[in-house]
Amino acid sequence: MTIEVRVPPLPESVSDATVLSWHKQPGQSIERDQPLVDLETDKVVLEVPAPASGILGPLQAEEGATVQANSLLVVIEEGKAASEPPAKTRTAVEAAAAAPSRSGEGGPTLTPSVRRLVKELGLDPVKIKGSGKDGRIRKSDVMSYLDSLESESDKDEDLGAFNVVEADTATVGIGDGPRPEQRVPMTRLRQRVAERLVEAQRTAAILTTFNEVDLSQVVALRKRHRDGFEQAHEVRLGFMSFFIKASVEALKRFPVVNASVDGNDIVYHGYYDIGIAVASERGLVVPVLRGCDQLRFADIEKGIAEYGRKAREGQLTYDELTGGTFSISNGGVFGSLLSTPILNPPQSAILGMHKIQERPVVVDGEVVVRPMMYLALSYDHRLIDGRDAVSFLVTIKEHLEDPARLLLQV
Repeated sequence: MTIEVRVPPLPESVSDATVLSWHKQPGQSIERDQPLVDLETDKVVLEVPAPASGILGPLQAEEGATVQANSLLVVIEEGKAASEPPAKTRTAVEAAAAAPSRSGEGGPTLTPSVRRLVKELGLDPVKIKGSGKDGRIRKSDVMSYLDSLESESDKDEDLGAFNVVEADTATVGIGDGPRPEQRVPMTRLRQRVAERLVEAQRTAAILTTFNEVDLSQVVALRKRHRDGFEQAHEVRLGFMSFFIKASVEALKRFPVVNASVDGNDIVYHGYYDIGIAVASERGLVVPVLRGCDQLRFADIEKGIAEYGRKAREGQLTYDELTGGTFSISNGGVFGSLLSTPILNPPQSAILGMHKIQERPVVVDGEVVVRPMMYLALSYDHRLIDGRDAVSFLVTIKEHLEDPARLLLQV
């Protein structure tokens, strides 16, 4: 019996998708529910599983092809079984690069990408627990191991530690020669990011206001309660939850910052869905943490950690990446001391966080050293006046410098 595999229904507002990669080739066997093909949209990668066991027929869409919803991808001859076709002949160099390796005698199996990542980070792969087949180490296992090291180490006090995801640092090889070049097509996500950034610059009157915040009280509070918090909630107490809570209180006080422009109308939102800008391997994504005014600190930390895991593994859904009334971007994890974040349309404001750095400041007439951070608020001046923008940022500063306000909501 022949089973047709078609492009599944695409998310609303997504007209087509790109065939990213095939997991099986024509003539190969596949089991029901095994990953068959990955489709890339503007926001997410959709994994299409095999609807039945059998043998793959000819591919109807090659990698890189653009497909519409319900387009035919491939057919499966159900119930048939065949030995895998012989692999194509490869050079010795190609075979060595593609083959998994072991870190040492009796060490774990590493794929080339994980081997490179482990080497760059200076980690001992023997200490990393693999979640893949036969204990194979995946990139997400490496990142989880780093998280565990950070939580167990005294370096947890590092003022730059936040629950965010950093991009893969691997660079594209562009060949040899005195002036090498390489032309590669943009991914669908990169194209969409480019469109939205240009749209924001073209349609909004973007201004940025700055302030600085003394995080001494937040740092002390984290240090005092981090162990009890982690034992009670099974999640680390990061900095981001403080910034989200402070932002919610400021948004309540200045609802215009939580609003958006729709034609000649202003839409005021009575809920607080905050997007957290995350740098993933595929590019910038902004998953949305919904109803932040109703969430406890532990709920926020768990939500951020889960989004971080999904971003690393490419499992964010379209619904998790849409909506949002306000966004937060943290360039501090990359060492940024000051920047001007760009709006995420149709939102009207975005908060930029930066590196926490110990600096001398004057307090009560004396010079003291405090952990300081520059804050930036980019906003749409069509909707938000400078007074409201400055006051909004001052409100965030006040709540972070006296975090008891977050509990008392004053």
